[in-house]
Amino acid sequence: MNDITIVTHDGNFHADDVFSIAALKCVFPTFNLVRTRNADIIAKADVVLDVGGEYDPDAGRFDHHQRGGAGEREDGIPYSSFGLIWKKYGLEICQGDQELATSVDAGLVSTIDAIDCGHVTGVATGISLSHTISMFNPTWQEEGDFDASFNEAVDFASRILTRFIASANGGISAKAIVAKAIDDAEDPRVIVLEKYTPWKRTVHALSEAALYVVYPSQSGQWRIQTVPAELGSFEDRKSLPKAWAGLNGTALQEVTGIDDAMFCHNGLFIAGAESFASTMKMASIALAEQ
Repeated sequence: MNDITIVTHDGNFHADDVFSIAALKCVFPTFNLVRTRNADIIAKADVVLDVGGEYDPDAGRFDHHQRGGAGEREDGIPYSSFGLIWKKYGLEICQGDQELATSVDAGLVSTIDAIDCGHVTGVATGISLSHTISMFNPTWQEEGDFDASFNEAVDFASRILTRFIASANGGISAKAIVAKAIDDAEDPRVIVLEKYTPWKRTVHALSEAALYVVYPSQSGQWRIQTVPAELGSFEDRKSLPKAWAGLNGTALQEVTGIDDAMFCHNGLFIAGAESFASTMKMASIALAEQ
C-alpha cells in the first residue's frame, strides 16, 4: 500500500481537502499525492477526494460536490471530503476507539464540514480553523506555489489533528476519574480531584448538586473553582464570597481567617491556598455564604 496514488484538486485549497490528506497520512505511511483536475489521472488514482464528482468509499472516491452531495449527519451537517474520509478511516485512526472517533467528528470534523458546505447554523463567527487553513493559499499579490503552500497547510493540519485526537482522548479518559470523585465526595456540593482532570462536562452530566471543584495546581498548591451554571457560561451555580473578590495574600488571609490563602479572582470563580485543608476551609466558608 506504499505506492498508492491519492488525488485531490489543484489550485486554491480549503480545510476539508487539507485535513483529508492529513488524516490519510495517519493511514498510509507513504503515498503519491497528485493535485489535479485531469479526468484521466483521477480515473487511475487509488483514492480521490474533493474532486471527481463521485462518492463511493469502497472504490476510494470521496467527493461531495456532485448533485445531491454525499449525505449528511443526523444533525443536518453535510459531509465534505474530510467528513467522508473520517467516516471511513476515523475509527482506524483512533485505533478502534469508537467513542474517540465520534468525539473528534463532533468537535473538529463536522465543524470543518459545516463551513465548507455553507452550513453555518451553530458555527462560531470570527477567524476559524478553516479560515486559518485558507490563509496558507498565496494571495493575489504573491507569486506563490499552490502545491508547496498546500503541503505546508497539510503539515500544520497534521499537527492539529494529532493534538485534537490527544485532547479528545484525554477528555474521554477523564470521565471515569471525575465520576468516581463525584461518587466519593463527602459533601456532594464539593468535588475533590486528587489530580487536575478536565471535569466540567462530566460534572454537569452527573451532578446537579456540585457547586465547587477542588484540585491541586501544577505548582503543588490547591485551587477551588466554581461549577458554571451551564457549560460555556460565565455564570456560576454559586459564586465565591463577594468579600474575596480580587484579594491576594495578606488581604485575603485577613478576610478569610485562613493563613495561607493566596488569591481570589475578581470574577469570583476561582481561588487558591497553599494547602488542601485550607482550600477545603475556603469551600466551607463559600457554602455557608448566603
